[in-house]
Amino acid sequence: MKDNGNISHHFQITSDDNKKTSECISIAVPCYNEEKTLQTMYNTLCKIAESMPEVKFEFIFVDDGSKDKTLEIIRGIASKDSKVRYISFSRNFGKEAAMYAGMQKAKGDYVAIMDADLQDPPTMLPEMYRTIKEEGYDCAAARRVNRIGEPKIRSFFARRFYKIMRKLSNMEVVDGARDFRLMKREMVNAVLSVCEYNRFSKGIFSWVGFRSKWLEYENIERIDGKSKWSFWKLFLYSIDGIVAFSTAPLALSSLLGICFCIIAFLAIIFTIVRQLVWGGSAYGWSSLVCIILLLSGIQLFCIGILGQYLSKTYLEAKKRPIFIVREQEGEHNEKD
Repeated sequence: MKDNGNISHHFQITSDDNKKTSECISIAVPCYNEEKTLQTMYNTLCKIAESMPEVKFEFIFVDDGSKDKTLEIIRGIASKDSKVRYISFSRNFGKEAAMYAGMQKAKGDYVAIMDADLQDPPTMLPEMYRTIKEEGYDCAAARRVNRIGEPKIRSFFARRFYKIMRKLSNMEVVDGARDFRLMKREMVNAVLSVCEYNRFSKGIFSWVGFRSKWLEYENIERIDGKSKWSFWKLFLYSIDGIVAFSTAPLALSSLLGICFCIIAFLAIIFTIVRQLVWGGSAYGWSSLVCIILLLSGIQLFCIGILGQYLSKTYLEAKKRPIFIVREQEGEHNEKD
């Protein structure tokens, strides 16, 4: 297999008896302030690895600038288990950057992405692996069939987002889709080749193509703590997704401009005719103010749309790194 930039070669374990190559699954786990869930997560992953003796595993924990003891716990786990590797960011770069870093560091023939809060059931991994091996898919991804335990208003807007996303772009973003998935190395390499700064991974997974199968499961609540995603953060994330994979909002702003130009032209003709027929009908400051406020609001809305695209272009032009590593396995002891 060819090396693609920072993408490492996959593991190959050859037996002297049958000369067969043992495949490796890398599991990338983004972590942000997960000190209460990490040990449970690690123990669960170990049980899954034991249930799949035909496959080699590596666990990659990505500390996304946590402010609690997440990094210390990861260090302790890594010091006792050679399967565990980790990266620690210099600050919080966000889950998208953490997922990218985990995939970049992974060496396996297959790469899985999984949350540390166990809302992504690790017990699905054997089924995902079987789906890829036996059914010929390139990716097996998890999809929630319900949102039990989630606020109704949040669920409502989440469903509207997926619907709007499908209509505005050519991407098939499935309702209830999770980042939890198992991918072949070829697909992982394709995702890593999309090295844009403003990332929306659900869209990227769809954009790169490859054959994917969705595996459904009932929603599972976090084993501890609350979600790091507030309604406002999810709203901004949804805007990033729409802007990243659709230019429809730009077309909408242009269409609004044309429509209001036509309305303004018809209104002028109507006002002139009324003035000529009845006289004194061209007055009315209150109606004029309302019209000005309406048109100004539409203009600001359209400028805001343009600003979103311009800001994303500006950030991409800077070519800043997606993340900065402060520490990774093997470096901590050297510093001490």
